[in-house]
Amino acid sequence: MTKAKAHIHSPQESSSTFQDYFYTHKDRVFNTALSLLQNWEEAEELTQDVFVAAYEAIGSFRGQSSMCTWLYRITVNKALDRIKARKAQKRSGFTRSLCRQTEHEEKPLDLPDFIHPGVLLEQQESSIALFKAIARLPENQQSAFVLAKIEQLSYAEIAQVLEISIPAVESLLVRARQKLRELLKNFYEND
Repeated sequence: MTKAKAHIHSPQESSSTFQDYFYTHKDRVFNTALSLLQNWEEAEELTQDVFVAAYEAIGSFRGQSSMCTWLYRITVNKALDRIKARKAQKRSGFTRSLCRQTEHEEKPLDLPDFIHPGVLLEQQESSIALFKAIARLPENQQSAFVLAKIEQLSYAEIAQVLEISIPAVESLLVRARQKLRELLKNFYEND
């Protein structure tokens, strides 16, 4: 049993402890969501969803990993679910446009150029290219890359979050770097 769970006795104490936990970890959750979703509003919504889900599931937390790792896992899973929904919406929009439906229907969702708030002004152009390339990675590579390079988690922590082995994390990151090199080759050759 973890210390956080062991100290929760009454509903008022539970709420207070969880509120402290929220303020301690909300920036990490938001940053991870923002890096994966590349949309500020969606990241804010997802951050709230993550903490609601964590609060509702706190009783099922078994302590096999740290609560921080557990939160990352919830964040990554919820972000990937949103990305899948976004892609499904985009595909259905494309199909509708092929069938020549009316022009009043919603257009497929397309992400604008994303600039992470931590990027310096002189690096924004390359940041846009990088985040576009990250968004094109397979989901497991995208998650591993964001957790390693943006959140700076260790391979062991990433393995816990993604529920895979450390060698699998290493393999995902090697493949992600190779794919990013391929995707960014033209950007850097033209620069």
